[in-house]
Formats: sequence, structure tokens, C-alpha cells
Amino acid sequence: MAHRVFLKRLDQKIPAGITATFVVVLTPLAVFGFQAGMGWWSGGHEYRDYHRYIDWSWFFMELATLASGAGMLWRYRLPFLVMPVAVTLWYMSMDLAPFLFGAEYVSWELRKWVSLWFGLLIVLLAFWVDIRNQSSRDFAFWLYIFGVTAFWSGLSLMESDSEWSKLFYCLINLVMIMAGAILGRRVFVVFGGLGVAGYLGHLAYEVFEDSLLFPIALTLIGLAIVWLGILWQRHEQRVSERLRSLLPAPLRELIERRH
Repeated sequence: MAHRVFLKRLDQKIPAGITATFVVVLTPLAVFGFQAGMGWWSGGHEYRDYHRYIDWSWFFMELATLASGAGMLWRYRLPFLVMPVAVTLWYMSMDLAPFLFGAEYVSWELRKWVSLWFGLLIVLLAFWVDIRNQSSRDFAFWLYIFGVTAFWSGLSLMESDSEWSKLFYCLINLVMIMAGAILGRRVFVVFGGLGVAGYLGHLAYEVFEDSLLFPIALTLIGLAIVWLGILWQRHEQRVSERLRSLLPAPLRELIERRH
């Protein structure tokens, strides 16, 4: 602990955050060792499988990691400490389904829904942290990244033969791009852009597959994506300000205060 305090007093926030994070990321190993030593470990995996396999047996290790991360955050207030917390929440979103329903009853479809809703909850948590944070440090960054990743992954892996469902998927991704512009969080824009590009690719390869317009449509879609990327790069600040102007004044002030 002394070296973290020493680094923090020297205003070395990055090395202090990294060394403090080491303590948090070692928590699941400590819990696994304790469970195995006491004969309480009932999982069929070794610790090296923790980052490889989805298993409800990791759940208590994840809870301990969250508690450790929360304690370290409360004590040291270093943004990088949120990273292992966010990763653990992401892992937990995958392990939660077999923990709640039993591994034999969990389908791949259910895992997608759990990932989607859990990711959405993490995004809402990140937004709450974002607007409540009074310091210049960005404590919501990692929560946004892994929350959006879990939400978008669950959403994108869902399958449907309905073109209306695919269109709705595209609209959700467009909303994500708008949310990224409003909040100033590019992770929404990146994943939303990937989703829109995927939908446009679906139109090119499926809808226009047997059409003489296929090569033309594919070319136009590619050019449109490049053109929109250039426009976004040039006018990102202006677009963000215009979208924020549509929000209620209290919410707009909260967001602008953070940016």
C-alpha cells in the first residue's frame, strides 16, 4: 500500500492506478486459492480457465473482485481502478445466466438477452457515474466501454429472418451514434457505426444479391460510409452541440459540465 500512497502524493496518477489495479486483479486468484484450500471449490476448471470459459462457479470470485475494486476506488479515487470492475461486470453478465437458471437450462438465446440487458444496466450506471462525478477524472470511461460492448454484442448476435427486425437493429445503432454525439462518448459511435455498416452490408449482399444493381449498391454504400466518416470528423463538435440543444436544460447542463 505504501508505494501507491507514495506515487499518489507525487501526483503520478497513472503508475499509482496501475499498481492499485494489480491488487484488484489478483483478488479472484486469492479467492480461488482460498476456496480450493478449504475444499469449497466445486467448479470443474482450474484458475487459468477463469478468462476462457463461462461458468457460474466464477460468480463468487467476481463478487469479491467487485468488492475489492469498490474498496480501492473509495480509498484512492483513481480512474484506472474502474477497468477491472468493468471487466468483472462484463464477465458477470456472461456467468449470470447459468448461475440464475442452471447451466442445463441456459440456451445461447438466453445468454444473448442477459448480455443485452446487463450491458444496458452498465451503460446506465456509467451515465449515472458520469453526471455525478464532480472531478476532472473520467471514472465512467471503462464502464461505457464494457457496457456498450456487452449490450451491442448481445444485440448483434440475435438472429431474425424479418427485414423489419433488421431495420430496427439499424435504427438502434443510429440511436447509439446520436447518444455518442450527445454524451461525447465515441464508443457509442464506433459500435453504432459498425452496426449500421453491417446492416448496409446485409442490404448489399442479401437484398440486392440477385440484382444488376448489386455492384452499384455495394460501391455506393462504401462511398457513403467514407463520406459520412469525413463529415463526422469535420463537424463532430457542431453536431454534438446541436443534439444537446434538444435536451432538457438540466440534463444539458449536466452533460456540458462534464465536457
